[in-house]
Amino acid sequence: MVWDHVIRGGKIVTPQEMLEADIYIREGKIAAISKERLPGEAREETDASGCHIFPGFIDVHVHSRDPGATYKEDFAHSTMAAAAGGITTVFEMPNTNPPINNVENLQKQVQNLQQKAHVDYGIWAICLGHLNQSELSALHEAGVIGFKFFWGYAVHGKTFQLLYNYKEGDEDVIPPFEDGEVLDMFREVAKTGQVFAIHAESSDLIQHLTRKVEESGRRDYEALLEGRPNLAEIVTVQTGIAFAKETGARLHILHVSTGEAVDLIRQAQEEGYPITAETCPHYLFLSNEDFATIGPAMKVYPPVKYKKDQERLWKGIEEGVISIVCSDHAPHTEEEKDGDLWSIPAGMCGVETLAPLMLNAASQNRLTLQQVAAVLSENPAKQFGIYPQKGSLQVGTDADLTIVDMERPFTIKREQLHSKSKVTAYDGWTGVGSPIAAIVRGQTVMKDGKIVSGPIGKWISPGKKD
Repeated sequence: MVWDHVIRGGKIVTPQEMLEADIYIREGKIAAISKERLPGEAREETDASGCHIFPGFIDVHVHSRDPGATYKEDFAHSTMAAAAGGITTVFEMPNTNPPINNVENLQKQVQNLQQKAHVDYGIWAICLGHLNQSELSALHEAGVIGFKFFWGYAVHGKTFQLLYNYKEGDEDVIPPFEDGEVLDMFREVAKTGQVFAIHAESSDLIQHLTRKVEESGRRDYEALLEGRPNLAEIVTVQTGIAFAKETGARLHILHVSTGEAVDLIRQAQEEGYPITAETCPHYLFLSNEDFATIGPAMKVYPPVKYKKDQERLWKGIEEGVISIVCSDHAPHTEEEKDGDLWSIPAGMCGVETLAPLMLNAASQNRLTLQQVAAVLSENPAKQFGIYPQKGSLQVGTDADLTIVDMERPFTIKREQLHSKSKVTAYDGWTGVGSPIAAIVRGQTVMKDGKIVSGPIGKWISPGKKD
């Protein structure tokens, strides 16, 4: 017997168990898992002694801006950053230029990304109301990973690009969709059985409150939060849950930032509705109190809120209410982020720092290693229909593995990030717990923080087999 790759001596971590065993790989799949040494030779051997082996980490929320604003980021750089951070699969967001609003653009996007992908990838489709309602069923059949709706955002009538700071009367602009049309989107996606994910902020409320704050002349972070308060997320989550109950849609709340939203989601889950939620490291590790030291780099939408929200989010992970942690990787250039808090864009790098931050949290007993395996591997794969191909360590599944040294310290340095733009809120942060290898379908793509292979990533979709 000749094995393509054998990983020896590590401790396997899944949400259900931890065990010491060797992993044997052939033709990109896990061929055997054994505590006893199996006969045969290995073309490649990895010594994982003293390390933990996770099912390959998945980041479900990545904006690589490709095609589109590739001067900020592109898929080659974002997937190198993903691999460097121990991520083996990313889900690419659909608000590209052109957007993923029909099958033709999906197919073009697969061709575009395929030549650049250092890890495997799924692709989201965008919901644009009447502009592409008739395309959703075909997009489902064509293999999108899920459907995203940017609730409360206006759309340019010609380019279909999202407009983040809509003003009434803007030319060639379709205003944010009214509730009736949003309900229609819920119904249409519900027919597919796929996830309907929402950016949950109330445009009406934000427009009204921001106008009041702007009139006061204040430009500080607390003023930003007064213009985009917890209430803006709360009312949209409430409406989304009501619509999901009415339509049977599998609602997924993106980047939850408030404690109140966690309570609402938990209640709906307890009532038996298929409603899930994710959050991001910036909501788990930052609060409004950090703006004084971090500055504009931490501006994101929804904005980072308060310590009480941070604590409720951690509890939500512990309770299983929040089942996924992801990055919302959305780079901008340093020049774009250097300016007035109210005018600079929202977003920062995150795909490369996601896993180290969560592993450090495990080293500090904020969560267990098995919970890390749940929120970064198994839960994302299950919720988006790609389990056990991804997110598991089972014989016959893709040999995607993230090898972690929980004793190895790390320091986040912005200049060392692999993204094209390197704006991060975590520059200078230190911790313990480092991904030291990322293996995609049996092939090592990252070793000791360095990219060691070319772009070998493949497009994945629910139900699609090799």
